[in-house]
Amino acid sequence: MKRKLSLLLCAALTLSLLAGCGPKNTGNGSASGSDSTSQSTSQNTEDRTQVDFMVLSGPTGVGAAKLLSDNDAGATLNDYNAEVVTENGQIQTALTSGEVDIAAIATNVAANLAAQSDGSIQMLAVNTLGVLYILDKNVGVTSLADLSGKTIYATGKGANPEYILNYLLTQNGVDPTTDVTIEWLTAEEVSAKMISSDSAVCMLPVPAATALIAKDSAVKQAISLSDAWDELGNGSLAMGCVVARTEFIEENPQAVADFLTEYEASINYMKDEANLDTASELVAQYKITPSAAIAAAAIPQCNLTFASGQEMKDLVEGYFSVLFQANPASIGGGMPYDSFYYGVA
Repeated sequence: MKRKLSLLLCAALTLSLLAGCGPKNTGNGSASGSDSTSQSTSQNTEDRTQVDFMVLSGPTGVGAAKLLSDNDAGATLNDYNAEVVTENGQIQTALTSGEVDIAAIATNVAANLAAQSDGSIQMLAVNTLGVLYILDKNVGVTSLADLSGKTIYATGKGANPEYILNYLLTQNGVDPTTDVTIEWLTAEEVSAKMISSDSAVCMLPVPAATALIAKDSAVKQAISLSDAWDELGNGSLAMGCVVARTEFIEENPQAVADFLTEYEASINYMKDEANLDTASELVAQYKITPSAAIAAAAIPQCNLTFASGQEMKDLVEGYFSVLFQANPASIGGGMPYDSFYYGVA
């Protein structure tokens, strides 16, 4: 679902024709009434660096919605050619081939890709904390121990959800290989299984979990895996991040710095309760969630955050150390080098 969000010439013409209305300010959506400012912004769009930007649908992509909207309005420092996709694998392929410069992706997938490609990508910032839930439909699950002997429909094989679920089951006395049956499916397939079953259990992230509960009133939120993780004293679940190709970073340092400024502003806008109605519409507009209603219910649960530099490294390393002890392959076989973390000396 390629979405060409780069409207370079059209943005320049539109802004010049509507100079009296003024451009939008990145991060707050307010307008300026200055003709000279509008003309300056129109001129600046011609000098913006083009950035091929790929966003993963769901919680990892939610924080980018305001940035995409500002880009459409020609109000960003960079010119983002953006695409929203549904699978981490699509982003891995695009980063490896050089088709994409910057992307939002699962943290452990980023670590694996860096390990496999000899440091060809770097993590720029963490954007999402824990967003996983166990949902119950007429089974009566109230704890992770209750999952023993059950079939769990789940999404996220090979990414953070698989390793988090396996780790938490193990820590609660349930062997994920022998005590439960885990069927790894897409979020759409998990939802279909739950709706068609009289009783079932699944693991989904928001907003997919939110959408399922809205569709089937018999489905209830049973366990927050973020809460289950916190109870073990392992720090925060750093699940989502943005990364960039190392070559792009080296060739375009100012564009990367500008992206981080604009992306942080976008996340701050999206998580501000005062902007929920507009934020929900943006998330639906860019197909990051199926509808604005689902987005409105999901955004407060998306655990949006922005952490860069040393703060990012500290947050991610604590999470990765737990994954490494549980399964080294989950992060590429070893802890990432400092060079993996952009902006860390």
